[in-house]
Amino acid sequence: MLYLDYCATTPMSKEVTESIVKVMERHYGNPSSIHRIGMEAERLLNRAKEVIAEAIECRPEEICFTSGGTESNNLAVKGTARAYRSRGNHLITSAVEHSSVYESFRRLEREGFRVTYLPVDSSGAIRIEQLKEAITEETILVSLMHVNNETGRIQPVEQAGKLLAGYPKIVYHVDAVQSVGKLPVSPARLGADLISISAHKIEGPKGAGLLYIRDGLILEPQLDGGGQERGLRSGTENVPLLVGMAKAVRLAVDKQANNSRRLYRMREGLAERIRKIPGLFLTGSENGDGMAPHIVHFTYPGMKAEVVVHALEEEEVYISTRSACSSGETKPSRVLLAMGMDEERAASGLRVSFSANETSEDLERFADLLERTIQRFNGTNARMKG
Repeated sequence: MLYLDYCATTPMSKEVTESIVKVMERHYGNPSSIHRIGMEAERLLNRAKEVIAEAIECRPEEICFTSGGTESNNLAVKGTARAYRSRGNHLITSAVEHSSVYESFRRLEREGFRVTYLPVDSSGAIRIEQLKEAITEETILVSLMHVNNETGRIQPVEQAGKLLAGYPKIVYHVDAVQSVGKLPVSPARLGADLISISAHKIEGPKGAGLLYIRDGLILEPQLDGGGQERGLRSGTENVPLLVGMAKAVRLAVDKQANNSRRLYRMREGLAERIRKIPGLFLTGSENGDGMAPHIVHFTYPGMKAEVVVHALEEEEVYISTRSACSSGETKPSRVLLAMGMDEERAASGLRVSFSANETSEDLERFADLLERTIQRFNGTNARMKG
């Protein structure tokens, strides 16, 4: 088997699994309980926040635990807009955000907010000049993703952070779900007030995430209840998964520099192979530095993407068509359409995402299987046209 769908989810590392099992077996208390067993669980949560804070260079009290990237993004976007509505009614995001951000803004539009969706160029990147031009006296929130989960395009989030530092009224949110562990991520580096992270993208457990919230920022909670997480996220914390997430974040950040160098070499080799296969077209920036190290996206105009996915699945090779949250859809990709592709090409996108657990030989084997598959399809199409 060759699993190349790491953007959708990752297998848990052995170290993370062992941490989770240990906590499940020994520490079952409710961290809100005031007796010893509950206080032991609370101490584990506090230690998990300390570990994460050290990894992403913030303060432990600036970490809010959530159920994952989607909840973190919803809390960041809706929580900010609703909390600061008295300051203004204008929000900014891009046209290529993850659905959890994009649909949050769509909902806020229905509540009466005005939203600017920044366009992207053919590589999938926004332009800082257009962000600056979009800012008004009414702007209270800017939300941008660091790495596009579909194409792997890196957005200029650091430049945006520097720009927005001159607008103290504007809250800046960065969706770092696909970048943490692959690129450097910290509030100071990104200039961000809010950062979303998900555990299962970095060999951690599903159902665990976090939102970095700059000290002093006010968010409107999206869940009412017992007031856990300083009143920002009610609900009993899942202690084993959150401890596992802390382990996953620390390991991912510790390995980031070395892994990224290796991943970039692997990515370039695979991209070069795909460039040579007739009928396939790479997506994104021609400059490899503008792309995340663990994603290669390409299109196969004239062929439904799911047909290629299932053909490779027969060889026990697993890739995807787009975001796992949207992979069941058959309509053209919203992200690819925003990049200027026509509907045929935007419906044919294929994403390969891998980790440092794979080797260059693994990707060579994938490229060989992909090439044979495409040759078979091209031959069939040629016979049908003949």
